[in-house]
Amino acid sequence: MPALLWFRRDLRLNDHPALGAAARDGDVLACFVLDPRLEASSGRRRLQFLGDSLRRLNDDLDGRLLVTRGRPEERIPRIAAQIGASAVHISRDFAPYGTRRDEKVGAALGSVPLVETGSPYLVSPGRVTKRDGSPYRVFTPFLRQWHDVGWRAPAKTGAESARWIDPARLPVEWCEPPDPGVTLDVTAGEAAALGAWKSFVDGELHRYAEDRNRADRSGTSRMSAHLKFGTIHPRTLAAGLDPRDPGARAYLRELAFRDFYADVLHRWPASAWRNWNAGFDAIQTDTGVLAERRFDAWKAGQTGYPFVDAGMRQLRETGFLHNRVRMVVASFLVKDLHLPWQRGAGWFLDQLVDGDIANNQHGWQWCAGCGTDAAPYFRVFNPTAQGEKFDPSGDYIRRWVPELRAADDPHLREGQRPHGYPAPIVDHGAERTEALRRYQAVSPSS
Repeated sequence: MPALLWFRRDLRLNDHPALGAAARDGDVLACFVLDPRLEASSGRRRLQFLGDSLRRLNDDLDGRLLVTRGRPEERIPRIAAQIGASAVHISRDFAPYGTRRDEKVGAALGSVPLVETGSPYLVSPGRVTKRDGSPYRVFTPFLRQWHDVGWRAPAKTGAESARWIDPARLPVEWCEPPDPGVTLDVTAGEAAALGAWKSFVDGELHRYAEDRNRADRSGTSRMSAHLKFGTIHPRTLAAGLDPRDPGARAYLRELAFRDFYADVLHRWPASAWRNWNAGFDAIQTDTGVLAERRFDAWKAGQTGYPFVDAGMRQLRETGFLHNRVRMVVASFLVKDLHLPWQRGAGWFLDQLVDGDIANNQHGWQWCAGCGTDAAPYFRVFNPTAQGEKFDPSGDYIRRWVPELRAADDPHLREGQRPHGYPAPIVDHGAERTEALRRYQAVSPSS
């Protein structure tokens, strides 16, 4: 009997366990449902990457990918009935919205099983636990157990794994993949992901442990958007890593962080938009006209702090932001401007190509001090010192802040500010003191 393979965050054919499971049932129809609710909440760059990935997946399937728009709980049962599907196969989604959606689809399918095989993670949420079965709240012990739990080798699947049903003969309303017309600085699709990963392993990986924090160097893999949409699986990445190599160990640690934050969101779904540590709910934040002006200046990269402004302009212009710079600009918003982390997290999700609810929200909460681990609420990044350390020559600043390209000192530690570049919108020393006062006024508890 035929089977339906419903693609979501797994837009590839290699290393795809759900594809292998579907192919064992018989002929396979490949489909993607463009959910209007997710479409409306996605930034234009994410929609562009999604659309580009779907077009390339369709090419890899020789035009046999059915893309349709509608509510999955309506579309999937209808398509399954039209082909007489024995089952609907998916990679499991652990995010709050995905979990609710899949429960609705499973109920609407009735006697047709919704079969979950694999997930977007090396170690799926819920598998790494303490001895008593409770979840980890701190990353380092999670990391140790994560290594012990381990993961499988990449699944041996590809375009040749199934006999694909041509959807052209089905009475289903098609739609074109999204195409907002945005130019991206990263190429979508499985072939691009595999090529970029090989280039990284052959080149920058051996320097990753030293270079990953340097904003002025191309020391990262740029796999984040590919992992977000599943054009490559983290198993494929891990399979090429030698744990004896410091760069490989550092990269595996970042993959573990990705799994950790997915696990945190799965265990505490309300933490998508609320403080994971409710002890910080009473923290004082700024409102009013001045607060809005400062938020707008932060978004536009007009704070008068060169390293912050470089990051915010890179984000606005490309939809990507170096991870170290993400932490610095987040700390600045929360602890120098005293604005809620949710506002910054929302802006990131609107702008980022790789915007992922688990990584984004919990990364922001780490910076705000209200997330997991020993909450570093007392850690306030000095934006000038961070720039000096991770962009020592100022090349990153010069690239993204043209007003400072001719400056002898792009960090502006001394000398006059170039004409046209704003003065600092706040005094970092004073705001650091104020931030600590506000944090110490609440009594965090976990």
